[in-house]
Amino acid sequence: MTDKDNALFSTIRQPSNLRSNLADTLTAQIESGDLKPGQRLPTEQAIMAATGVSRTIVREALATLRAKGLITTHQGLGAFVSDDPTPRSFSIIPNDLQSIDEVLRVLELRMGVEYEAAGLAALRRTPEDIDRMQDRLDALDRALEEGGYGAEEDYAFHRSILVATQNSYYGRLFDTFGNLMVPRQWARLDKMTAAERKRHAARMRREHHAIFTAIRDGNEAAARRAIRSHLSKSAARFEELRDATGLS
Repeated sequence: MTDKDNALFSTIRQPSNLRSNLADTLTAQIESGDLKPGQRLPTEQAIMAATGVSRTIVREALATLRAKGLITTHQGLGAFVSDDPTPRSFSIIPNDLQSIDEVLRVLELRMGVEYEAAGLAALRRTPEDIDRMQDRLDALDRALEEGGYGAEEDYAFHRSILVATQNSYYGRLFDTFGNLMVPRQWARLDKMTAAERKRHAARMRREHHAIFTAIRDGNEAAARRAIRSHLSKSAARFEELRDATGLS
């Protein structure tokens, strides 16, 4: 490891959210070419010394890069930048969503995708699509009524909208989210009173039913408005949580 290499890593500052920001910093250095294909990364100990983060944080950041195909590891030799680190596919993995700010970024992406998809679904949905969406909506209602998070049911309902576009690329893109699109650890239902949980469930049902009704009725403009409203309100709730807790 040269002095130049060590200097490169000494530029990493300890961020407020250690996991995702260390991974982001390393990713940026790889994508910019500061870390070149085949180059050996500093040891875990060196990264810890340069950044002040724990070994666990370093390992989680490296695991994120490895899952994205940006680095490879060799037993006894360490981690190396992949020979071709340009990602060939897009994915969202658990370590990407370790902060509220990251969840908000995913919601921004979803808004762009689902706004268009909801409009197309309203124009193209078939009777089978309507039945599928109704089934997914009923399952979500049951999950919320039983006091659950409804993460899997929520994902299934939103994906049924993508399917109704009759464009398989929408569904394939949405599959990169999985039910990580709203990580359970941020729902914080366990912190709510019974009354707050009841209001939360009612709000979720109301917003999802508005989306379904617009698509079922073939109202393109209303479908777009409903999905934008739902995702915008979700983002606002996460922003409130971030501001109230000081988390980011």
